Amino acid sequence: MISRTAPALAVDEIGSFHVGGRIIRLDDLPMRDRVSTPDGPSYRVDPNGEIVVGQLYVQYVRLSAPKAAAPLLLWHGAGMTGAAWESTPDRRPGWLMFFLRAGFDTYVSDAVERGRASFAPFPQVYPEAPFFRTAKESWEDAFRCGPPGSWNPDPALRRSYPDSLFPVEAFEAFMSQCVPRWSCNDALTQAAYDALLQHFDRDVVILTHSQGGNFGLTAAIHAPERVRAIVSLEPSGAPDPASADPALLNKTPHLFVWGDNWRDSAFWAGSRPASERWRDALAAAGCDVTWVDLPARGVRGNSHALMADRNSDDIAGLVLDWMAARGLVHS
Repeated sequence: MISRTAPALAVDEIGSFHVGGRIIRLDDLPMRDRVSTPDGPSYRVDPNGEIVVGQLYVQYVRLSAPKAAAPLLLWHGAGMTGAAWESTPDRRPGWLMFFLRAGFDTYVSDAVERGRASFAPFPQVYPEAPFFRTAKESWEDAFRCGPPGSWNPDPALRRSYPDSLFPVEAFEAFMSQCVPRWSCNDALTQAAYDALLQHFDRDVVILTHSQGGNFGLTAAIHAPERVRAIVSLEPSGAPDPASADPALLNKTPHLFVWGDNWRDSAFWAGSRPASERWRDALAAAGCDVTWVDLPARGVRGNSHALMADRNSDDIAGLVLDWMAARGLVHS
């Protein structure tokens, strides 16, 4: 639970806005009958007409006296929303509060098709059906709570890694965060994130998780003058050095952080090499690159959900120390 002894934050403003999106028209859809409230009347609705698609949602907290040199943008992973940054599944304060207390103005996004960004009709706008991540996929593969074959619907029969730092007793609460995602919206999402960077009148720090990693790394290439630094927690993809120029980012420090047990996951064993190639390309281009492999540092048991693990504050502290060493926050 949230500590009541922590000092209060001096907040100047809390608000939200949407970025990106465009108006499109739907045609040739049949009339529908709709009931707007339980036991209310039914009436005919014409679903044809204009709607907005391709927008993302941003909630911000601006401090009265920020100590950071740039605002912090928090971008979530696949099948997730900005809720991943707000609190841990076992109800500890999340990274949103951690970095607010560290002195950062924070901007938490729900990407295109997620959460309060809303989604568009299928198949009229999104040509493919959405994916819904199962608990087994989450437990064994995506978030690496336990080894292959360890999932069971009965909590008493699940097997987590012996040294797992994920709060497995709160796994159902974690799964409640999961939302459907479409695999056909990468271009829409990238365009919205690129538009978000144009919203700011100064440079920003981007902190991403998983699928958000590739979007963040690519957004920095598209607007290197607007990105002060990038922190990538286990990015599931990265730009291809054969088609993207890492030299554009030789003045933008990069931090990559990786947890444990990724070799047991077919997905992560296949995904991580893209980030390794981009790391090497950045380093060869003269970029300040830090690659943190937590098990190599003696920190074992972290899942893919680094911001939810029991040592999440320690990982956030590592990120904060890295940023402080680069002049991004002052005591």
